Amino acid sequence: MNQPYLKFEQVGMSFRRGQMATEVLRDVNLRIDQGEFVSMIGHSGCGKSTLLNILGGLLQSTVGEVFLEGKVVDEPGPDRAIVFQNHSLLPWLTVYGNIAIAVDKVFGSRKTKAERHDWVMQNLELVQMAQAKDKRPHEVSGGMKQRVGIARALAMQPKVLLMDEPFGALDALTRAHLQDSVMEIHARLGNTVLMITHDVDEAVLLSDRVVMMTNGPAATIGEILAIELPRPRRRLELATDPEYARCRAAVLEFLYSRHRIPARAAA
Repeated sequence: MNQPYLKFEQVGMSFRRGQMATEVLRDVNLRIDQGEFVSMIGHSGCGKSTLLNILGGLLQSTVGEVFLEGKVVDEPGPDRAIVFQNHSLLPWLTVYGNIAIAVDKVFGSRKTKAERHDWVMQNLELVQMAQAKDKRPHEVSGGMKQRVGIARALAMQPKVLLMDEPFGALDALTRAHLQDSVMEIHARLGNTVLMITHDVDEAVLLSDRVVMMTNGPAATIGEILAIELPRPRRRLELATDPEYARCRAAVLEFLYSRHRIPARAAA
């Protein structure tokens, strides 16, 4: 069997407070191929963000390990960039500056100043924010802030893009526009994406597979659903697509009927 690009192997996580220990995750096994878009969904408290933070190197799992290209992930690194629900932009920097600070950190010794400038602008253009490069975060909308956060992550040229409910705080129309943008970017770049979401429609629309988590404590992967819808995907056409409806119903049925009973998931 070929070595998986990204692998969670028997990952478990417990948090200790005094003499009390809470097991958040147990026996999480998952393989993700290069270029795959995977969404993780489940009820609040099922450890989705904990898993993402372990992959990002922000947390160390209690047991088990995560491997990226065969190497153990045990600390943060530019090969894994995170987009949070809160855009996390530095308010004293311009839109351009918020991306440039990441580019300078990652490529300061490998690209000239002119090359770094061109790279910043290329990533701003990718998310359609070049025209706002001189504005500061308080001068742009929530959706535009999130576009900048995505551009900053992509500008690091990560091997894996991690997204933790990146559209959760946005209104429905802005959310739809950003979802379309993310699909276009993924089609163009072929990057590997792991996204946390609570939105069933979002998971089915964007993903190659949807990973469904059981309820905590000791949450694990309950089922994995392959989304075999052709790309590019257009939301208006999918609204009446029977396969889209089947996938959506399968995720809903798991979340509301089977989330307490771990099923055997093919990872």
